Amino acid sequence: MTKEEVNVLILGSGPAGYTAAIYAARAGMNPVMYQGDQPGGQLTITNDVENFPGYVDGVQGPEMMEQLRKQAERFGTDNRWGMGTAVDFSDSSALKVIIDENHEITAKSVIISTGASAKWLGLPSEQRLNGMGVSACAVCDGFFFRGKEVAIVGAGDTACEEAHYLSKLCKKVTMLVRKDHFKASTIMENRVRNTPNIEILFNTETVEVLGEDEVTGVKVLNNETNEESVVEVAAFFVAIGHKPNTDIFKPYLELDHEGYIKTIPGSTLTNVSGVFASGDAQDKIYRQAVTAAGTGCMAALDAERYLSEVEFEVAQLA
Repeated sequence: MTKEEVNVLILGSGPAGYTAAIYAARAGMNPVMYQGDQPGGQLTITNDVENFPGYVDGVQGPEMMEQLRKQAERFGTDNRWGMGTAVDFSDSSALKVIIDENHEITAKSVIISTGASAKWLGLPSEQRLNGMGVSACAVCDGFFFRGKEVAIVGAGDTACEEAHYLSKLCKKVTMLVRKDHFKASTIMENRVRNTPNIEILFNTETVEVLGEDEVTGVKVLNNETNEESVVEVAAFFVAIGHKPNTDIFKPYLELDHEGYIKTIPGSTLTNVSGVFASGDAQDKIYRQAVTAAGTGCMAALDAERYLSEVEFEVAQLA
């Protein structure tokens, strides 16, 4: 196994990772970034991005990530292919990360920006039409379907919140709930039940998302009667949760019950000195590109302060 020592190691790309890299590189911290198994993060599978500041006419997700990558590299970020497959954070003065199971990096500080992956139903049609009317983010993409009829699948607080958000933009929202009840809190359930343009179909499972180049409807199954029917919609939103990409950190970092990394409020500090968490790996509330970028900035600034304090302590001991 090859070995290497670095100053700042950034795991994962996307808005959080790239922003952390930009700030760290401009501060002369010589960051090394490993892009992960989805370079650029979830925005690389997003078509139009219209809610990120500075893009007056919007921008394609992949294009935006390419611009961020080039900006990070312009200031000297060592941007690499590969992903972290194991870590050893038992010694905060020598944080170890294994890359692709064959390269060991010892870092003075680590910024985690591994993101979270949307949970999908696993339908071939769902993946085929992803970005063409199928979305896992109503806040991101609901605007494109204002005045139209849409469907959303899910039964928890997130599904209810996103259905209510869509109801303000869309002519009608059809909620597809697999069981005969919600998993959401009472207040969220009551909110959607009392919204006139939200229709709730209980005991309903998605069979197929319909359409060739765009969503035209959803074929559903009533699991009580075994009857199939088609709901004509222009978009299909999946709101069954996200899974943070944090499994390799479980032995060392404090995670919540869903696997999101816990950070000290108002910072990106974790329970391990020198390890900072940013983006969707630690944010289960907002999950937006702009908020991820913000925490990436915070992580770089936190890492810079940490390394300065370590250097000062070493100098005092010398």
